[in-house]
Amino acid sequence: MSDTGDEMRTLVFDECRDKMRKAVAHLQEEFGGIRTGRATPSLVEKIKVDAYGSELPLQQLAGISVPEPRLLVISPYDKGSMKAIEKAIQTSDLGINPSNDGQVVRLVFPALTEERRRDLVKVVKNRGEEARVAVRNIRRQTRHDLEALEKDGDISKNDLDRAEKDLEKITHTTIEEIDDLLEHKERELLEV
Repeated sequence: MSDTGDEMRTLVFDECRDKMRKAVAHLQEEFGGIRTGRATPSLVEKIKVDAYGSELPLQQLAGISVPEPRLLVISPYDKGSMKAIEKAIQTSDLGINPSNDGQVVRLVFPALTEERRRDLVKVVKNRGEEARVAVRNIRRQTRHDLEALEKDGDISKNDLDRAEKDLEKITHTTIEEIDDLLEHKERELLEV
């Protein structure tokens, strides 16, 4: 195998790993936004707040703490942004009405019903499957790129076979990571 072929193969694999990592990170972010009946800062920190003439994520405007399992306390750095923060929470898909004492905004999370938990498990499973499909598509594209390298004579047939085995290992490891995230989130949702 030529040095150029080696470099190109490395580039193809680096891009593949990077895209798969991003697919897993995206899934983690989506799971973070799915309510489990427990308060967690990730549920609100990305909510866009109309403040200072632009839309800013809540985490840039306030400190977020969880003093109790079902209570989230948002402490604005500037008390003038309190109304904007409240409005952003009300218009978000969180489904919780904030209460404000002039100093902090409190969000009390009601316990999830059994039916709602089952619905959320279905949502989580769908998102997990979407992530698996994304990873398989990345694998397919990487395989095409490797076959193109072999066709152009940059790598040999043996190198292609080795590269495809490596690709399968990377894909398998990434799918296992997705399955672990999915299993953890399901347990979290079904926990009463």
